[in-house]
Amino acid sequence: MNRLFLNKKLTAIVLVTVLMISSFLTACRKPLVEMSSNIETDNISQNVVMGDTAGNESQSATLGNSSTIQQNSPQSQVSSGTISSKEELTKPSIPNVSPESNFWSDNTDPEGVVVSDKNTFIINTANTGKTLSSFFNNINVWGVHAPSKDSKYDIYEFVDYVQLMQCSGGSGNRDLFKNPADSSVLDDYDFTRLINACRGILNLGAKPILKLGGVPIKFTKNYQNGYYNMNANPPDDYNVYYNYIYALADALVKEFGRQEVLSWRFGVMTEYENKEWFIAKSGDANDTKIAYFKLYDYTVQALIDAIGEDVFVGAHSMTCTEGMWDEAEFIEHVAKGTNYATGKIGTKISYLSASYYHQVAGTMTAKRQKTFVQTMSYLQDAAKKHGLNNLEFGVDEGRMLMGINPGRNSFDLNNRVVGYSYQGAFDAKLYKDAVDNDIDYFSSWGFLGSTNMPTVSYYVAKNTSKFDGLKQLETVKKTTSSKEADIQAVSAYDPATKTLRIMAYNFKNDYEYNKKASLSFTIAAPIQSGSVSIIKEYVNDDCNYFDEWLKDRKDYNITNDMFSWSPDDPSIEAFLSNASEELKNVYYKKLKPNYLKASVLNPKVENANISGGRLTLNDTIDGNSVVFYEIKF
Repeated sequence: MNRLFLNKKLTAIVLVTVLMISSFLTACRKPLVEMSSNIETDNISQNVVMGDTAGNESQSATLGNSSTIQQNSPQSQVSSGTISSKEELTKPSIPNVSPESNFWSDNTDPEGVVVSDKNTFIINTANTGKTLSSFFNNINVWGVHAPSKDSKYDIYEFVDYVQLMQCSGGSGNRDLFKNPADSSVLDDYDFTRLINACRGILNLGAKPILKLGGVPIKFTKNYQNGYYNMNANPPDDYNVYYNYIYALADALVKEFGRQEVLSWRFGVMTEYENKEWFIAKSGDANDTKIAYFKLYDYTVQALIDAIGEDVFVGAHSMTCTEGMWDEAEFIEHVAKGTNYATGKIGTKISYLSASYYHQVAGTMTAKRQKTFVQTMSYLQDAAKKHGLNNLEFGVDEGRMLMGINPGRNSFDLNNRVVGYSYQGAFDAKLYKDAVDNDIDYFSSWGFLGSTNMPTVSYYVAKNTSKFDGLKQLETVKKTTSSKEADIQAVSAYDPATKTLRIMAYNFKNDYEYNKKASLSFTIAAPIQSGSVSIIKEYVNDDCNYFDEWLKDRKDYNITNDMFSWSPDDPSIEAFLSNASEELKNVYYKKLKPNYLKASVLNPKVENANISGGRLTLNDTIDGNSVVFYEIKF
């Protein structure tokens, strides 16, 4: 892969490090701008915020489709090769394998497997564990509208939910009233936009997740601005706020039916312990905490009264970096505290979510930032401590905060991902860490770079979604030749169709990593002999347009300053707003057609023989790449 401007990498890292120091507490933030039909302007002056420094910026780049979800809003821990599951694994005996071979012993290599420099994995299709679920099954929309569907790459084949962030209010264009500015009338509700957005999401084949909790400006006198000049303060009267949420939920029930709305999900605020989103007028941390307890309790009770006790509702914290107050106190409140709306003990909660942003692509996790696993474990441990069982745990926004190369105004990544094939391996590692640590989902800002232009993230998300409903298999790694990279695998099996799926990746937290990895899988098959076909899908530069794009940038002098934000983002068409008409014509007529071809993933098929109930699969994959295998017995 060509690496444009990476000879300046060290200089860029130094610059990014300086920015990181000032941005810990504001790392988990939303898109400053939005693209295409996903745009909903709040008629406010958007600021580029880097730490505590704000500068005026308005980015006008548009993409050809809104499946490229809007932008803005780390590195996960190295996981072991063993299963960490709530369900115990069983190890039934394997037919026709002699006991003396100790085939599946934890300290003995399988008979016939030569310990070498290959990364050797042992998989037993009879040794099943928990049922896996689709992981990258959420997308974020920053506004009260439904995204569109790409004509060729339908992300809604694997995206189950669309999150409408802060969709119930907080600014003139989000408050759902006939006249949001008229504080003399507090019940002139108009939920038409929200209803239309929900209908649009359903038409895509997905379900809405409605992030409520944004307080309408007419509900707070002399409110203080938070992010994007939105009301960051509590309502003056929680009963008035309750009536609003009740009316909103009741309108949805009347429009779509109670059973349909019960299949949706609801949240209360975005990053509730982030003072830029919610803060008491006093500015005091304890006052803010109590105010959020009230906001959550009144919101949930309104939803229960309008929709029913089975409404699916939860809360989204930062957690990946420190907030104004400790989210563990909120978890204790909903478990054991007095409900401010009902006076009873406890408040309904169905899920806990966090933001997770790796601070800078290709660098180590910042010292004051939690890793992916640490972020989610903090919520899981607090829930367990206070007796909250059977909750879902997920990430409601995140991935990658900043690139290595800056745009005109910022290192920030529009879609919170990079275009390099590195991102695919990063995502694969997220998935394995999620499987090993019972993390249920991850919500992303997008999967396509432009119309008909999938990213490596798209291919990883689509292929990992095929593990949904399958039984996880114990995947034991016996040998490794690499001490510098994380080379791991996940496998799952469908007994009904006798289909085995394997994902393996070769990841190092370095854009330029290109060392190949040798893989060897020894598989205890469900049949004793015969021939099988193996479908292989490699997620690497061969299905990624970004390396061609980097070369073209150099050839056509498309410089960093033609982008407002980091050019490391896969939303490459962001440069067009600063391109000449001649360059635009070259892009659309010559360059983009090549990118469309370069982004196609072509599966490879080969046959293999099973002997004595054993299948051996050997392969080699590139640095920072992923491979998916499908084997039907």
